[in-house]
Amino acid sequence: MRCFFDERQLGHAPTREFHNGGWTDHAEIPARGATIAATLPAIEPPADHGTAPIAAVHTARYLDFLQNAWADWTAAGRVGDAIGYVFPVVRRRPLDLTRIDARLGAFSMDASTPITAHSWDAAYWGAQCALSAVDALAQGARHGFALCRPPGHHAGADYLGGYCFLNNAAIAARHAVAQGLGPVAILDVDYHHGNGTQDIFLDDPTVFFASIHADPKTDYPFYWGHADETGEGAGAGTTLNLPLPRGTDWTTYASALDTALAAIRAWGARTLIVSFGADTFAGDPIAGFALQTADFTTMAQAIAAAGLPTAIVMEGGYAVDALGANVAAFLAGFTD
Repeated sequence: MRCFFDERQLGHAPTREFHNGGWTDHAEIPARGATIAATLPAIEPPADHGTAPIAAVHTARYLDFLQNAWADWTAAGRVGDAIGYVFPVVRRRPLDLTRIDARLGAFSMDASTPITAHSWDAAYWGAQCALSAVDALAQGARHGFALCRPPGHHAGADYLGGYCFLNNAAIAARHAVAQGLGPVAILDVDYHHGNGTQDIFLDDPTVFFASIHADPKTDYPFYWGHADETGEGAGAGTTLNLPLPRGTDWTTYASALDTALAAIRAWGARTLIVSFGADTFAGDPIAGFALQTADFTTMAQAIAAAGLPTAIVMEGGYAVDALGANVAAFLAGFTD
C-alpha cells in the first residue's frame, strides 16, 4: 500500500482546548502523526496540487481566513492560540468583519480547535496527502493511505471544528470524481460523526456518504449524524447515518458495517474513500466504543472485500500509546 505523509503536518501543536466545561490539554497532538508514521514500512511525500482542489470543497472566504488568521491574531497583540468565543447561531451571513475575534467565531463550530502559527501549513499538507492517495488509485494502485494530521471530517465548506480545518475526505472525493474515478462513496468509521463531510455533500448526488458513529444524542457533534438525516434535494438518499450506543463492541459494529457496505454497493460506487478513525478503540480517552486492536484488521478485511479501489484518510484516534498498533492493524487488512 502506498502511504503519504509530510513532516510539516507535525507543526500544528495547540496547547489546550475547552472541553466539558473547562480547559484541558489538547488531545490532537503532534505525537499522533509521529506515532503512526513510525509504524509505516515506507512513506512517500505528497505531491503539491496547490489550492485548487481544496477550493473545490472550501469557500474562498474561509480559505483566506485560515491562511491569515494567525497573522491577524498576533497583529492584534494576542498571545497563545487563537480560539473563537462568540458564534453566530442565528443570522449567519457573510459580514465584512474586521476584528479577528469576530472572524474566528464566524468560521468556527466549537472552541476546541485552536489556530496556531503552523495550523495552515499542517492542514494544507494533510490535504495534499489525501489528494496523493487518490492519485495512487488513478495510477492503478488498489489502496492508498493518507496520514492526515490534523484530521478533517468535522470541517465544513466554511467552518472549522472538532480539531479539523480542511476536510481531507471531501477533498479526496471531489478529486476522485475529477479524475474520472466516480461514482465515489465515502465511508466514515471514526467514533464521531463526520458532520462536515455530510454537510458538504448533503445535496450532492455525485458522492454517497455513509457513517458509523456514536449516537449524537450522547456524543459530539450532537447536532448532526442522526438516522433521519438522509440527504436533501438532489442528494436525497445519498446519506446514510448508522448511530450506535456507547459500549458498542465488534459484534454490534460488524452488523452496522455490513449495512453500510451493502448500501455503498447498491448505490454503484466505483471508488471508496474511507475516513478512518481509531478512536473506536476501547482505550480511547475521548470516546466510548469497545473495539480491540485485532478488530481493526477484521474491519479492514470487510471493507477490502467490497473490491473497490480505496483511499484511506486518517481521522481521529487519541490513545496515543496504542495508536500506531491500531492503525497498523487496520492497514494490515488490505492486501494489494
